[in-house]
Amino acid sequence: MTEPVRAEPVRVLVAGDHFVRNDLLIAALNREVAGRPGLDVPLEFTELTLPWPVTPFGPVGEVVEASGDEATMIEALDGVDICLTEMAPLTRKILEAAPRLRLFGVGRGGPVNANLEAATEHGVLVTFAPGRNATATAEHTLGMMLAAVRRIPATHADLAAGRWRGDYYRYDQVGPEIEGGTVGLVGYGAIGRKVARMLEGFGAEVLVYDPYVDHLDGNATLVPLDELLRRSSIVTLHARATPETKGLIGAEQIAAMPDGAVLVNCARGALVDYDAVCDALDSGHLFAAAFDVFPEEPIPAGSRLLTTPGIVMTPHLAGASKQTAHKAAAILAADVRRHLEGEALAHCANPEAAGSQAAESQAAGSQAAGS
Repeated sequence: MTEPVRAEPVRVLVAGDHFVRNDLLIAALNREVAGRPGLDVPLEFTELTLPWPVTPFGPVGEVVEASGDEATMIEALDGVDICLTEMAPLTRKILEAAPRLRLFGVGRGGPVNANLEAATEHGVLVTFAPGRNATATAEHTLGMMLAAVRRIPATHADLAAGRWRGDYYRYDQVGPEIEGGTVGLVGYGAIGRKVARMLEGFGAEVLVYDPYVDHLDGNATLVPLDELLRRSSIVTLHARATPETKGLIGAEQIAAMPDGAVLVNCARGALVDYDAVCDALDSGHLFAAAFDVFPEEPIPAGSRLLTTPGIVMTPHLAGASKQTAHKAAAILAADVRRHLEGEALAHCANPEAAGSQAAESQAAGSQAAGS
């Protein structure tokens, strides 16, 4: 009796880190692929653990915000068909050394650690995980607002140091309530929409500026940026960092905000002129500011952000939740399953690479037929 021919294993490198861990990626892949009707494709795993976030990310080769190095990735990708990661770099040098690689999954909201042009040239599809951290970041944004307007970190620090300060109750030392106030959102993507819904639950009037949006959910109102700044007691940023948005909120925009307003940024450090914020806090024009992102990370010693009163800071962890890590793994695993079944990927950053793969398959088939 002839034994059935078993499909050749698909070699998968899981290059997780200390947040989106290897065990989460492997478990998600097994749920999506193992035992799926009509998909008899065995997976063969190899693992690499990257040092992020214990070691900060940085540039690797020509890509930014990556963890690890090219030599380690080249070795780990030897003979690999699919790689799933959050922070591993995908550079031209790595691609040239990984001819078998066909799919590179980045468990982030954008594949900034992958050279998309080079990946497309090499016929490597790059998928990513948009929306994975939308809920976590939206909740963190609300927490930062409350921490800033109620001075929670400063008052906690005083109590922890044994100081009970009644002067925090003075009229000029207290901040605005969210209920009945006006909150302006700059950006209305997945995170901005969630923040808007949460703010409506607080009873706030919500204004939105986003030049790429023409319809809003709920009771939010779309307005120009100058009107949003002029009317909002709290302004929170949810835009992407692009050449158009770099320095979007500078001295002129901050001056347009009402006296005693609060600025929150859990999006990207490039959106804000932080010196202008410090100036506005020193002058008393702004009541407080809350930042999860910065122009340089980690914050360098001597930065005004470390000494200017009224600033609440967290170290770029707005998107950090257990659910975010699980969602990232699940989103990538679903696209791996689509890839193995020959379907279009749901979140492909370079769909034109699929044409290169199809051409290669057709050429290989023609060569086999002629041999």
